[in-house]
Order: sequence, then C-alpha cells, then structure tokens
Amino acid sequence: MKILLLEDNNRLNNSIVKRLEIKGYKVDSFTDGHEALDNVFDGYDCFILDINVPSIDGINILKEIRENDKNIPILIISSSIDLDTIKNAYGYGCNDFLKKPFFIDELEVKIEKLCQLDTEIIALNDGFSYDMEKRELYKKELVKLTKKESLLLHQLITHKNKVLSYDHILNYVWEGDIATTDSIRTLVMRLRKKIPKNSLETIVDFGYKFNI
Repeated sequence: MKILLLEDNNRLNNSIVKRLEIKGYKVDSFTDGHEALDNVFDGYDCFILDINVPSIDGINILKEIRENDKNIPILIISSSIDLDTIKNAYGYGCNDFLKKPFFIDELEVKIEKLCQLDTEIIALNDGFSYDMEKRELYKKELVKLTKKESLLLHQLITHKNKVLSYDHILNYVWEGDIATTDSIRTLVMRLRKKIPKNSLETIVDFGYKFNI
C-alpha cells in the first residue's frame, strides 16, 4: 500500500515513516503543504495529513483530494482541540481524526482499519486475475503493463463497477500533468488489448467503468 504522509515535525515524520515501512507500507513523506499537494495524484491508497503545516494546510489539501476522489481514506492528525477545526475536517470528508500527541501504535491501528486495501486476488473474465496488493495483472503469467497502463487499471479495478471520470483519470494517471481526453482514449485503446474483452465500458462524454 502506498501512503502519503504530511507532517512538518521532522522527528515525528521520521518516526511514522520508519514504523510504517517496517509494516511493509510504501511511504512518501512531506513537511510542506505545497510540496504534498503537488504529489497527491501520484496513485496513493491512503493519506495522513497534519493540519498546521507550512504553505498550504492539511484541510485545504483534504478538500482538493475530495474534489477528485470521494472514497480514498484520509486520516487527519493535529494538535488542535478546537471543535470547529475538527468539524471542518469531518465536514470536508476526512475518515478519522487523531489528536497529537499520540502513540504510533494508535496510528497503526487506524491506518489498518481505514486504509488497508483488499489483498485478495480478484478473478476476472477470460482467465485473467489481478493482485490488488502487488498491482499486477496475470493470465497464467504476468501481463506487462506500462506505468500509465498500470495506474489506470488499478484505479479502474479499485472503483470496479463504478464510473471513473475523465478528470479522475487525468489527475491520477497523469499525476497532475497536462493531458487531454484524446490521451486517455489512446491509453484505454492500448489497455483494452491486455485485459479481458468487454470488461471496460465507455461512458460517453464522462469516463469508463470496469465491470466485474
């Protein structure tokens, strides 16, 4: 699982990263809000955001993420006990709130509860299967995917049987870089050749849906 951590206290940041990496998570950590915001669409599975950080606070980053993804787990951490701050965090869509100081064990438990991905092997049509944890596609053997093909397929399967919008795809697959709907169509055309037939449905003028 890939986690983005935003925490401006270097000591706490390092402690969290070390503990989570021991658990087998991949963690990208930031101490500055603007730097974190530049990277939020880099295919993360879970977010841990401090509120009071330099440049852009965690609440505004939370809002930005929620404009593009309503479901991805987001945990807010803060030393603030202001009721309005906590209400705002939940109002803008955080899944849980952890007040500083806290034990790293407590953070671990919340992450496992909120952010743990489905680790099962998902059976697809035509003899294909997909490993959610490894983000790998198989048909007896590993199917080779480019980085963008892999990012797109993971998002499609994560949101299986739901429509994935063009905006969502652009943000996550192109990681904030400028692209067009034609770029998406070209990528989809390539991906269709590597996945089960008729599994990827086009939703005209909106996006795509991966049917399982």
